[in-house]
Amino acid sequence: MIGHVGFSQNQSRGSLSKITSVYQTIKANYYQPVSSDKLINGAINGMVSSLNDPFSEYLANQDATDLNNTISGSFGGIGTSVKQAGNYVAVDAPVKNTPATKAGLKTDDLIVSIDGKSAKGLTVAKVVAKIRGKIGTKVTLGLRRGSTAFTLTLTRAKIPVKTVTGAIDPTNPTVGNIQITTFSEPTGKELKQTIKSLRQKGAKCFVIDLRGNPGGTLPTALETASMFLKNGQTIMQTQEKAAQPVKYVASKDYDQGFKVKEKTVVLVDGDSASAAEIFASALQQSAHDQVIGTQSYGKGTVQTVSDLGGNSEMKITTAKWLQPDGTWINHKGVTPDQKVKYPDYAYLSTFDTGKTYQLNQSSRAIVAIQKILNALGYTVDQENGVYDQSMQTAVTNFQNDQLKNGVTGLQANGIVDPATGDALVNALTQKISQNDPMYAKAVAVLTQ
Repeated sequence: MIGHVGFSQNQSRGSLSKITSVYQTIKANYYQPVSSDKLINGAINGMVSSLNDPFSEYLANQDATDLNNTISGSFGGIGTSVKQAGNYVAVDAPVKNTPATKAGLKTDDLIVSIDGKSAKGLTVAKVVAKIRGKIGTKVTLGLRRGSTAFTLTLTRAKIPVKTVTGAIDPTNPTVGNIQITTFSEPTGKELKQTIKSLRQKGAKCFVIDLRGNPGGTLPTALETASMFLKNGQTIMQTQEKAAQPVKYVASKDYDQGFKVKEKTVVLVDGDSASAAEIFASALQQSAHDQVIGTQSYGKGTVQTVSDLGGNSEMKITTAKWLQPDGTWINHKGVTPDQKVKYPDYAYLSTFDTGKTYQLNQSSRAIVAIQKILNALGYTVDQENGVYDQSMQTAVTNFQNDQLKNGVTGLQANGIVDPATGDALVNALTQKISQNDPMYAKAVAVLTQ
């Protein structure tokens, strides 16, 4: 196999002999004992890192076991999958309605510390192990988003394992609203059950909401997309190195004969990735259903996991996947038919709700609180990071309204303590969910 990468056999032997020489030199001459496994794993990790591909990884021992659990959907206490990103691990995609989304975590946020300790150099599995914990306990993450550094304290919770939920739209009883949070083994079965249930309740058309969906397994993407296509229509294509593209088409082999012929609209955003993009592309290009939202993430590669023996494995990118028309969306994403953004306040930065903020303090976190207060209708004179009298009044008014609405654990004292911080984030999350222009546009398309 080494000869396939462009070296002659002699070049390959020469390159490998260098690796062997370095190994032997270290073993013989390094000033203190060093593990053979550590050297070998370091060499392998170096080769994989040189690919500069965040989706290719070498994992050994417990790392391999933990990653398999993560891939299978066992995200753990805060509700997000993670991925390797250079020397750090980054958020892959938060799961809806979990502590991660409520705290404002976003795709590609770098996890630079966990409970005050540096996370530099930690593997995916080690980060997952540190973030997971007993329900109700807290974990503090130091994060970096672009050039902005911030800290969040999250309370671990039980993460729902159901991947598909559905409901009849409260104002349009013929519209079925279906959310798919990830594409894992039970998703196909859950989607069929949800569609059948909504049909019985009167649904004549569907919104398929893939926003925040990080993807999942290729077989599940093929199974679910096939339900919405006529047999023979192209779901996707894959292309391995130096090979012609291979088409995957809708068939009974994928969907077991279950078809959705009702009018359908798909919602995507910047956190819709991988299998979610395969699904959206298939419905957009082959079923001619509209895709609404913002540009999707743009992950156009396929990974294969190989067992290397000795409780180790390699996950490596082996192919491109292409849209039905042959377009490669890598780093570009699926382009919606109708581009609709979230409200501006949906993009506000969050803050560490585990701390207390009060009069005469100043910080970047206070800027974030001021912006949230203004978005919620509690006017602050300036968004300058200074906790002044107008901010104290706005906080007091917010606390009073929350107490009137039955929120417990707050005091109307004008201080943003952890309970008030959580209430502010929850109120903003609720406002975003209640003012959803993407979903509103989807319903308008279906009912026009």
